[in-house]
Amino acid sequence: MSNMQLDTLRRIVQEINASVSLHESLEIMVNRVAEAMNVDVCSVYLLDERNQRYLLMASKGLKPESVGNVSLQVGEGLVGLVGQREEIVNLDNAPKHERFLYLPETGEEIYNSFLGVPVMYRRKVMGVLVVQNRESQDFSEAAESFLVTLCAQLSGVIAHAHAVGNIDVFRKFNNSTTYKTFQGVSGAGGIALGRAIILYPPADLAAVPDREAEDISDELNLLDQAVQSVRTEIKALDEKMQDSLISDERALFSVFLRMLDENALPAEIKELIRNGSWAQGAVRRVIDKHINLFSLMEDDYLRERVADLKDLGRRILAYLQEAESGHRELSADSILIGEEISTAALVELPVDKIAAIVTSEGATNSHMVIVARALGIPTVVGVTELPVNTLDDVEMIVDAYQGRVFINPPRRLRQRYKDVQKEEEQIAKDLKQYETRDAITPDGHVVPLYVNTGLMIDVVRGVQRGAKGVGLYRSEIPFMLRDRFPGEEEQRAIYRQQLSHFANKPVVMRTLDIGADKDLPYFSIEEENSALGWRGLRFTLDHPEIFSSQIRAMLKASIGLNNLHILLPMVTSVSEVEEVLYLLERDWVAVQEEEQVKITKPKIGIMVEVPSVLLQIDEFADLVDFFSVGSNDLTQYLLAVDRNNPRVANVYSHFHPSVLRALYRLVGECRKYNKPISICGEMAGDPLSAVLLMAMGFNTLSMSSSNILRVRKAICHTPFSDAEQLLEEVLRMNNPLVVKSWLEHYFKTHGLTDMVKSSRLVV
Repeated sequence: MSNMQLDTLRRIVQEINASVSLHESLEIMVNRVAEAMNVDVCSVYLLDERNQRYLLMASKGLKPESVGNVSLQVGEGLVGLVGQREEIVNLDNAPKHERFLYLPETGEEIYNSFLGVPVMYRRKVMGVLVVQNRESQDFSEAAESFLVTLCAQLSGVIAHAHAVGNIDVFRKFNNSTTYKTFQGVSGAGGIALGRAIILYPPADLAAVPDREAEDISDELNLLDQAVQSVRTEIKALDEKMQDSLISDERALFSVFLRMLDENALPAEIKELIRNGSWAQGAVRRVIDKHINLFSLMEDDYLRERVADLKDLGRRILAYLQEAESGHRELSADSILIGEEISTAALVELPVDKIAAIVTSEGATNSHMVIVARALGIPTVVGVTELPVNTLDDVEMIVDAYQGRVFINPPRRLRQRYKDVQKEEEQIAKDLKQYETRDAITPDGHVVPLYVNTGLMIDVVRGVQRGAKGVGLYRSEIPFMLRDRFPGEEEQRAIYRQQLSHFANKPVVMRTLDIGADKDLPYFSIEEENSALGWRGLRFTLDHPEIFSSQIRAMLKASIGLNNLHILLPMVTSVSEVEEVLYLLERDWVAVQEEEQVKITKPKIGIMVEVPSVLLQIDEFADLVDFFSVGSNDLTQYLLAVDRNNPRVANVYSHFHPSVLRALYRLVGECRKYNKPISICGEMAGDPLSAVLLMAMGFNTLSMSSSNILRVRKAICHTPFSDAEQLLEEVLRMNNPLVVKSWLEHYFKTHGLTDMVKSSRLVV
């Protein structure tokens, strides 16, 4: 594309982004494309899936009365051909093509040249963009590229319009109570029915939800007070900088004050409030409108003022939020929603009243999700199309087993999920009997079940549910809950609690594992590909002072208990382990000298997460005492799939043949070198895969406390001989779905139907 075309493209995209509705976006598209390409006709047809027709939604050149009225069946005409083929159709004499369909309402019989481009979103056809000319000619490759690029932009706008639900793609208005379904990624399993409460960060304009004003007069007064406070603030800043800046450089303050004049921004905000909006939402909408207008301006100086405008909006918003008496009181059925919810924001709330959590961003192994899982709160993350700001107080169902969210669900669906909830409650009661039982198969095979911990609630529930030890203590959690690195004594006290609760039982403490999606609030790591970046042991070896402080605290905490095991995360090479062993030896000697006490040297293990470790077990076995599989990351790296990306999450499966075969061979290798091997990922907490891991020969399985009883029941009802037979059968299979179905069939035919999550799902 030429520079001129790129500039035109940029302008059109900016205008589309600045539009307030899909219908406006489509009008902009057809008019600007017709003008830029100098064509006689530009039209957009959108696919109405319900009726299986392409509807003419906007056109420059065809008869205006045909817009919104003319439609074609999915397989009809050249438009249908573009949709069927999912590719460009470029014709110099369209009326002679066998698929040409003459529609007299449009007046298009006089146009010969035809270029149709599919509008695709996530492999689905959303519509077709068409340009036409009277004269016969082939459209150039540059013209095709230009339209393909625009269609990629338009597809997101259409998908968003479908998702938001405030506007219906095929009608001007739509009832806001429309039933909608959204797909995300399951973070913590469970079912919840309730009403949405939006959790939004302070002074973040983009996060402010739409909400009706409870009292318009109060909202107007709040705005007046906030605007007056910001005026005072701006004047004070102006006076403060009088001696430092010349008048020209202080002109911004005057601009701010003019914008805060009663007849400027406040007047627009008040108009929205009088129409029923609360003050914060009105501020967001007015600031957004002006930001979009500034972005379109030719003048570079004015375009750069967007940041200043945002700053002004944030200042007003901060005063409004200060006046607000915090978040609304939660009820027992509150479903917390937001773009991304931090652990700190979560634990500040009465967590016993949170029925579920839903976020449009976030990852399934983020710290917040780990905490939610420990607390037993159903959680769905990565619901990318979720129109968070429009869902305040909306009725919802969260199916965190499937990662689905239902907005304004119909009565029948609500009843079906209420029945599922009752079934879940009954299953939980039935599982209570397994708190005092050991995980022993009917033919006498014993499987020690450990618990993964991070918060004290994990420890308490793990002890209550009979865990034989801690298979993974996530030591980064205390680091995440603070606004600075915790000191050595702070860490010692925390680690002592963990070790004391499991006195005489092994406690495997993983050294600091930050990076990827586990940022510290005071030490953010910005990387393009964080999963393959500066994380785990790579970080701590670059900061030996942080590593040594943690090791010293662990050693001191273990005095007299002697149940500490240390686990190293994200190990890639032998040299990393050699370096760690040197630091450990140094700190072990130093702490004994300081404390004047003999400390039992802890056993050292490495996490098998990076595939390279699978091929060097013999060399690692010379250095460490045990191995522990992190099945979440190992699966992710073996399959080259980001499981937190909803677009490819369906590719992620711990039932994938390569994962099962890799683990089977790994256990064999560890046996050869007489090294214990455990597994501590989600795979261990899934009853279906747990019986396979038992058959493979893993020494221990470690899981969230919420899964211990389910896995224990599965083991108590599955003879070891059956598990070995199942393993032999699935190792010959080549499809993860077939593997899972095979295991589910066994469970359902052997009295374990309640352990198969899919049997309890209703849609």
